[in-house]
Amino acid sequence: MEASVYNATGETIGTVALDDALFGITPNVAVMHQALVRQQANARHGTHATKTRGEVHGGGRKPYRQKGTGRARQGSTRAPQWKGGGTVWGPHPRKYTQSMPRKMRQLAIRSALSAKAANVAVLRGLDSLEGRTRAMLALLGGLDNPRSTLVIVPEHTDNLHRAAGNIGSVKVLHAGYLNMADLMKYERLLFTVEALDHVSRLWGDAEYAAEVKEAKAAPAKRTTRKAAAVTTPKVAADSEEIEAPAVATEKTDETTEAKA
Repeated sequence: MEASVYNATGETIGTVALDDALFGITPNVAVMHQALVRQQANARHGTHATKTRGEVHGGGRKPYRQKGTGRARQGSTRAPQWKGGGTVWGPHPRKYTQSMPRKMRQLAIRSALSAKAANVAVLRGLDSLEGRTRAMLALLGGLDNPRSTLVIVPEHTDNLHRAAGNIGSVKVLHAGYLNMADLMKYERLLFTVEALDHVSRLWGDAEYAAEVKEAKAAPAKRTTRKAAAVTTPKVAADSEEIEAPAVATEKTDETTEAKA
């Protein structure tokens, strides 16, 4: 698979080959969904809190006597039915952290990149881009203009961040912080040449993809203990002499002589 290469003015200057292990696999939608839910859950602080009737200050005195008032009996003004009272079944601080195996996270990123492979473009010479909004708009105007664009760079560049800072549909992201939420949010992916190489080294794994392909083509057979015992070669004991029966006969001869 190949992607077009553009210069800082939006003109096509060539093509570049994309890593098939990164941009050419069949997307695993279930793993992508799990990775996105995990990222959103881990972004939650979990600091929400409410107070129960035992945590609200005050309310230690009985508001009025038990009988003779004609009203319902009450023991505290901090009960849930009172204004200013505690909250029943309210949220309390908790952790929403979810874990996910490393290979599943890698598969999710590869699946997202493969799903967006048709909207991938490569930029060259962004270092010379002027740090103005009109320069970024001129660059995007020379390309097919979808509604949103994610620009992936290998390192922080002030001019590029200034140029894209006032455009709501454009985000500049470091290649090391590539994540599922941004890949799913933006329609087009713009890589610099250096960022594409960085992402290929970070997330691309051709050897792992080849191993998975071979494993799917020829699944390994599980061997049970019984089968392993049957297939275990038996060691011939022809060269060894067993002296146990001879010892036993000698003992029996001694016992018969003693009885006699």
